[in-house]
Amino acid sequence: MPSTLIIGGGISGLAAAYYLTKGGAAGTLVEPRPRLGGVIQTERVEGCVIEAGPDSFLSMKPAAMDLIRELGLAGDVIGSNDHLRQTFVRRGGRLIALPDGLMMMVPTKILPLLTTGLIGWGTKVRMGLELFRAPKMRAQDESVSEFIEEHYGREAVDYLAEPLLSGVYGGSPQALSVRSVLPRFAEMAEQYGSLTRGVLAERAKAKAKGGPAPLFRTLKGGLGQMVAAAARAIEGSVEVRRDRAEAVERTAVGFRARIGSDWLESDHLVVATEAHNTAPLVAALDGRLAELLEMVPYSSSMTVALGFNAGDFASPPVGFGFLVPKKERRKLVACTWIGTKFSHRVPDGKIVARCFLGGMEGASVLEESDESILAAVTEELRDIAGVTAQPVFSRIFRWPRSMAQYTVGHRARQAEVEERVAGIPGLHLAGNAYSGIGIPDCVRLGKVAAEKILAG
Repeated sequence: MPSTLIIGGGISGLAAAYYLTKGGAAGTLVEPRPRLGGVIQTERVEGCVIEAGPDSFLSMKPAAMDLIRELGLAGDVIGSNDHLRQTFVRRGGRLIALPDGLMMMVPTKILPLLTTGLIGWGTKVRMGLELFRAPKMRAQDESVSEFIEEHYGREAVDYLAEPLLSGVYGGSPQALSVRSVLPRFAEMAEQYGSLTRGVLAERAKAKAKGGPAPLFRTLKGGLGQMVAAAARAIEGSVEVRRDRAEAVERTAVGFRARIGSDWLESDHLVVATEAHNTAPLVAALDGRLAELLEMVPYSSSMTVALGFNAGDFASPPVGFGFLVPKKERRKLVACTWIGTKFSHRVPDGKIVARCFLGGMEGASVLEESDESILAAVTEELRDIAGVTAQPVFSRIFRWPRSMAQYTVGHRARQAEVEERVAGIPGLHLAGNAYSGIGIPDCVRLGKVAAEKILAG
């Protein structure tokens, strides 16, 4: 069985290690941090489940759910409370609900669209007329902003696309690639012309198959359960070294890597770190590959969890949370009411707000003190959502340069990355820089790397 070295102990590297173990192979996983899981980190505070990074994964992508089943955690899976799903957007100093029937920024119901105060009548008329758009083939990649503005107008970009994408990617619709970030919408535009017609057709197909699954899934005790279970599963087969990979070189039969003060040799090498950390490691293998990886921009983010006594609220918060468009943003990008979005996360008597800051244009916030951040978030929650209660606990998590940005041209760059990796037998790349930023995509890439190694 070939020897394998995995650099990076986030969910991608951990998935690679797990599937190697399942296939009967051994290996070494290198991670300098004291814990595995990367941005997946769960804490429990006063009975509340607090996610430092992602709190869930998309149901429509199967890889994460498959791994959870194999780890024996299927009984702990819960879905988002979609019957309570209502999201608000700040406009003109008020919180206005996203209209019912909106799929991302695509309207599917007429009456909620007509009555919403989030957009003006010019945009409403344009959204209605979009239903009659003819299919249009696009040879060139384009930004999300260009794509949405062509379909629905500028206002839809500013008050729908921008806040929604900032909450997910921490990125700008002017820079993000529609083919890489919203590939299904790009396909719908070519097949149906109208995004609204396309979404309605997709919903009809889903209903015929028994109805849609919850939009998001997670684990009762937090996604840290998955990390802990995977770490237990690789014990005895994969050695975990708490050290940093400093350099990688080719050998006659594979690779050797300098790990701290040691050199480790292996037949296969899985690099599952951020692209900006992967680039210097692979530079000696392929200079052009390193250049391509350095081109992948990353955003920085911060999550701030504030816990309150429910008795200090005149009435409980409504909906999943709110988004703050760039035009009205100070520091806060978005806020989620954890107990509304997911059951089992917040006990009776407590309310927890999970706030998001940072992004491509807000990275400097990570340099501010905890005291400054807490004061700003508390003030904005009061101003935006009317929260006058004082938090009884808080947790702040900083994630510098952690979220890859799929900018215009990403697909072409990724195709060249794959071509160059294919020219280096035994090298495998995994992580959120390539073909999906979410947990399912990262698990999938780790599994693909393991399967290629096991196949010989």
